[in-house]
Amino acid sequence: MTTSTETQAPSLTGERGELLRAFAEQRELLLITVRGLTDAQAAQRTTVSELTLGGIVKHLACGERVWAQIMLKGDGELPEGMLDMGQYRMADGETLAGLLEEYATAARTTEETVAALPDLDRTVPLPRTPWSPPETVYWSARRILLHLIRETAQHAGHADIIRETLDGANTTAQR
Repeated sequence: MTTSTETQAPSLTGERGELLRAFAEQRELLLITVRGLTDAQAAQRTTVSELTLGGIVKHLACGERVWAQIMLKGDGELPEGMLDMGQYRMADGETLAGLLEEYATAARTTEETVAALPDLDRTVPLPRTPWSPPETVYWSARRILLHLIRETAQHAGHADIIRETLDGANTTAQR
């Protein structure tokens, strides 16, 4: 059964469909790590890292939003919020449920953006960031999608460690 915090596997065929289904699987693994948590638990640090489960969900939602804008607009402009360091923490008044809804919305936007692109070979200039090389770098929509999948998988691993440290649960053994 799919809840409002989970995404349906996209119905696209071919390469787009395969990539979006792989992406949906990584999101689902991440979502396992936040099942049954309170807002306080989602905001709790459990390691020396500043990362929290709520912060990871918030960061990934922000990442999907900004990368969808980059793919869609293709203008090389820095999307709002891309460099906001607050994206890594739950702010006062934020709830895990609210962050999960934002994440589900961002996932749908990513899937709609990828479906609307003429093809995955479309290249766009990346926005200038403090870590950018001096020359303009171009990525294909495919590369951006692969980057998002890798980023989600990496943070799902972080989330698994944070959850296991929090209460012993993880993606293979929920309490």
